[in-house]
Amino acid sequence: MRSVKFIVAAGAATLLSHAALAADMAIAPPPQMYAPPPVVEDFGGWYLRGDVGVTSSTGKLHVNAYDTLPAGTSLQQLGQGFNGGTSYDLGVGYKFNNWFRADVTGEYRSKVNFTGTDFLMFPNGGGPLSDTYTGGYKAWVGMVNAYVDLGTWWCLTPFIGAGVGAAHVQTTGFQDTGALIRGGGVQTASYFADGASTTNFAWAAHAGVAYKVNSNFTVELAYRYLDMGTAIHGNGASFDGTNAGPSSFKFRDLTSQDLRIGVRWTCCDVPQPAYQPPLIRKG
Repeated sequence: MRSVKFIVAAGAATLLSHAALAADMAIAPPPQMYAPPPVVEDFGGWYLRGDVGVTSSTGKLHVNAYDTLPAGTSLQQLGQGFNGGTSYDLGVGYKFNNWFRADVTGEYRSKVNFTGTDFLMFPNGGGPLSDTYTGGYKAWVGMVNAYVDLGTWWCLTPFIGAGVGAAHVQTTGFQDTGALIRGGGVQTASYFADGASTTNFAWAAHAGVAYKVNSNFTVELAYRYLDMGTAIHGNGASFDGTNAGPSSFKFRDLTSQDLRIGVRWTCCDVPQPAYQPPLIRKG
């Protein structure tokens, strides 16, 4: 029994001696701590851009005289349309982050030609009358555009966008050659109108994909729908001098569907600030 008490007393003495020794030892300083890194923001920069494209214009030829055709007149408008053209633009923009960018562009659209034919059959056996048209237009377009980049996969970035601006549309001379069958014979007449220019509100919708070649150079393939308003013509007259005065021919709802290849060169990157973690000490 005495041996058990002796063992218990010895153990207690040993624990007390270790506790006293630990109390005499200096407390080690806590480890150095660093603040967590800040959230890294997307940095963009200024860029220059250029595009070249092929254009496919559409528009409705409007003739004021057709607004007052006699009741029962049959009108067929056949083969009306523009041939293809090209467009060229330059611009400057700013990339705000990895998702949003905007630019301002100036564009020249080459001349495209218009052709078409109308056939009319008047009531009570009048006619038929045929009209063959030739004309065309060219345009200068200034736009402010905004784009949303939808993420990047394998260096490819799909995007969508929209733009607003102005279109200065210049029509070329317009000719109408008509042939009327009457009394067993054919009567022909020709009418010519000067070109004229007008400036209209314009808007566009974009969709495409971009390929980032390197940190400063990007190539784009894009589709654009462009609305340029109404194109007008100037004064006109028949070749015999009659029917003179302001022309009633217009291209209404002048639009174009364009396929474009473009490049962007980031010229002035905004540098991302170097991260210097602040040192925080406890105690």
